[in-house]
Amino acid sequence: MEESTTGDWSETGLDESDGGDRDIEQIPEAETIIEARNLDVYYGEERALNDVSMSIPEQKVTAIIGPSGCGKSTFLRSINRMNDLIDIANVTGELCFKGKNVYDEDVDAVALRRQVGMVFQAPNPFPKSIYDNVAYGPRIQNDTENLDEQVEQALRQAALWDEVKDRLDERGTDLSGGQQQRLCIARAIAVDPEVVLMDEPASALDPVATSKIEDLIDELSEDYTVVIVTHNMQQAARISDKTAVFLTGGHLVEYGETDRIFQNPRNERVEDYISGKFG
Repeated sequence: MEESTTGDWSETGLDESDGGDRDIEQIPEAETIIEARNLDVYYGEERALNDVSMSIPEQKVTAIIGPSGCGKSTFLRSINRMNDLIDIANVTGELCFKGKNVYDEDVDAVALRRQVGMVFQAPNPFPKSIYDNVAYGPRIQNDTENLDEQVEQALRQAALWDEVKDRLDERGTDLSGGQQQRLCIARAIAVDPEVVLMDEPASALDPVATSKIEDLIDELSEDYTVVIVTHNMQQAARISDKTAVFLTGGHLVEYGETDRIFQNPRNERVEDYISGKFG
């Protein structure tokens, strides 16, 4: 049975403009790989995330949706501490990966990012060969014993091998936009992470390339936990198992099964957002 946490305005930290109490599905601990607990992120004086608590299940696709500026990408970057790269960022609360707070002093952020890979909005292959792009991570980790096999496996998992197997020496930047993004996905998974974060991975691609990325995300969820930020609500509805809705002010307002969120949202403001009344 789906459980939720609700409360009055003082408990939730929401005001009337946020549309009502939070409705956050609880994921069983045994299925949880990522958990935010009262997570706040500030950029200087600006509060980008406001008391976010949610659990993300293992080997599922979780979509993060909401209007621009609501904290979606900030939340995503919190998971593998990419916000560390922003000097004015400050994080309070906890963000746990496999039960360990990633912001504890003894956590190596570089090692964390090997376990929690990331694919960005714009394809960003290195100005190297296709082979060297994928081999980059294993080489950094001195894991080169079966490098050819690792490169091939990653490219196969990224549904790119058949298109590039005879041109591995060509520059990754010479590929089409959709191919470049799949190359970046191959680079991310070549080090065998447990989680793949995707920040608007198809927003710069045409419909055909977008469809290939969506099919790929579905396949990747068989081996990895995928967390995707998207402005495309139809995309979230198509590819995700769970959906989290963030609204203005960095509030997580509703989180649950994707079908339920889109067909029967419990929060009036979430319903307005999904139906296109605002956004």
